[in-house]
Amino acid sequence: MGLARRGASIADIEAVYRRRLTDFRRVATAIVGEREAALDVVQDAFATAVRDRRDFRREGPLEAWLWRAVVNAARTASRRRDSYVLNAAPQIDARATENGGAPDELTSSVRAALAALPERQRLTLFLRYYGDLDYDAIARLLDVRPGTVGATLTAARHRLEHLIEKEVSA
Repeated sequence: MGLARRGASIADIEAVYRRRLTDFRRVATAIVGEREAALDVVQDAFATAVRDRRDFRREGPLEAWLWRAVVNAARTASRRRDSYVLNAAPQIDARATENGGAPDELTSSVRAALAALPERQRLTLFLRYYGDLDYDAIARLLDVRPGTVGATLTAARHRLEHLIEKEVSA
């Protein structure tokens, strides 16, 4: 009985990078709190993945392995940046939005509500809705069961509703 093939090719890694770069950057931005830092995180994660490509054991999809690399790199960068927390709403609100205007009241409320969520809830939301990952991929990435992903998303949505209503009515 032979050993299963291990490793990933540079071409396969590059294909995932090209196809999902926008999603990787969105999730990394949500974790790190700054677009430029997120781009660096994604680049670093992929450079590490290319260097360590022989460590890919093919026990799951390559994309899931790469998501784990990006999320772990972003979490590490976030911990190193004391002035930022996951989706640091107060700091982000002080800057202009992507279209050059000031954030409106609803955008500010949503950002504040996201910042108030526990880390697992925020990360699960970002991976599902920004990263467009399915429950199984998120479960593998966070080392939880798919049912836990569903429960976490439900709790996060309910908490967000409550926090946004509270923020808007204040």
